[in-house]
Amino acid sequence: MAMQDIAIEDVTNEDNQIRQSIYGLLAHLFRQAPDEQSLDWLSTLETEGDEQPAGMAAAWSVLKLTASNTTPTQAADEYQLMFIGVGRGEVVPFGSWYLTGSLMELPLALLREDLRRLGYERQDGTKEPEDHFAALLEVMAMLVEEANEAEQAYFFNRHIAAWFERLCEDTKRAHASVFYAAVAELAQRFLMIEKTRFTQRPW
Repeated sequence: MAMQDIAIEDVTNEDNQIRQSIYGLLAHLFRQAPDEQSLDWLSTLETEGDEQPAGMAAAWSVLKLTASNTTPTQAADEYQLMFIGVGRGEVVPFGSWYLTGSLMELPLALLREDLRRLGYERQDGTKEPEDHFAALLEVMAMLVEEANEAEQAYFFNRHIAAWFERLCEDTKRAHASVFYAAVAELAQRFLMIEKTRFTQRPW
């Protein structure tokens, strides 16, 4: 392997590590409200602004500022109102809901087929259907770790691409949204970059 090939491989590995970390962070934040440790970490987060794609640097800065002004109690209350509520929250973070207007529909069945094919099993104690936004981001984090870009593109385009923008916009516009408006902005910026990545490359 040539030195140039090694350099390209190093850059690719670093890029995938960053992508995996962002998928994991977003999955964690959409799965549950951040605790004090998570908020402290976000409020002191340092990113390389010059190396960020357009819009990402600003999104990180807003999230950092918002986290520094959010308490764990505020975050928990906001998450409850946003995604759980009484009966349902302001935002319903499930693929079937956005694609069909109902829960537990065909998109969930198709997702379960792909998860079985990939060898991913539903964890014991998980109450939400597998098409919860956080669960899909968790799968993407695992696929990035496995470094199979064709599989990443297939999963993203089939199960995320068609509805993530509407979810993010709904989250930003929700009455209860403060901290999660910043989270949704970062998610939207990052996933738009991923969408471009998976539509521009030949597979």
